[in-house]
Amino acid sequence: MLDIRRRTGYLFLAIMIGHVILISAQVPSKSGPKVLEAVVLGAFAEVERVTAAVTRATSTLWGRYVDLRHVREENEALRQQMADLQVRLQEERALSQRAAGLQELLGLKAQVDLPTLAAQVIAGSATPGFQTITIDRGSADGVVSDMAVIGPKGVIGRVIGQPVAHAAQVQLITGRDAAAGAMIERSRASGMVVGGASDPPLALEYVSNLADAREGDLVVTSGIDGIYPKGFPIGLVESAARGPNLYQIVKVRPLVDFSSLETVLVVMTPPSTAASRGPS
Repeated sequence: MLDIRRRTGYLFLAIMIGHVILISAQVPSKSGPKVLEAVVLGAFAEVERVTAAVTRATSTLWGRYVDLRHVREENEALRQQMADLQVRLQEERALSQRAAGLQELLGLKAQVDLPTLAAQVIAGSATPGFQTITIDRGSADGVVSDMAVIGPKGVIGRVIGQPVAHAAQVQLITGRDAAAGAMIERSRASGMVVGGASDPPLALEYVSNLADAREGDLVVTSGIDGIYPKGFPIGLVESAARGPNLYQIVKVRPLVDFSSLETVLVVMTPPSTAASRGPS
């Protein structure tokens, strides 16, 4: 009995709602359209407004995302171009420095009144104290032991050991066991330049306490050792002081930058002959 009453109530409510909707469809609103039509139209208009706003926001965000991606791609391309230009600039700088070095070497070759042979440095020794380099000229080119090796700035060293066909080892003048007859160009005070591990790496030994040696004096080869041609620069006196015995303590800074050697000249005259001659 209760279920029949409940069903009847639901049916009555549905009929009443239907009547309200039908009446609303027939009753005009104050603005003109019927009430139901106005409600439906307002609801659809609100939905369309929200949809349009969401669409515009999505479009704006997408456009910004695309623009940002383009900017990132352009920045990446610019970074790559900058890196390429830096590499190219470094290559050009290296070529320029190499050309300048070769020009200096050609100038030295023209000034030296001795037969010389240009050689490339292909290796260096990492052994502390015993400093050597390897050049790409050897016995096939006429290179023999004890030939002097020079550069635009001055004396570099001498060939040691037995060269192979296309390579030879050169002991640098700054090496621990290296030595060369030398003198102070200004005063003609003579002695022996020896290498070592100190700073500066050269010392001018056997210079009398009575000789004139001053800071800044140019030290050149004397030719008395039978290896190095006479008159080639070795270095500058960095300090000179009276020694405890008969000889001064003279420190010499070499003119050659041994850390950046690339091309050198081998004096092709036999050592004993080359020592008696020098630059013209």
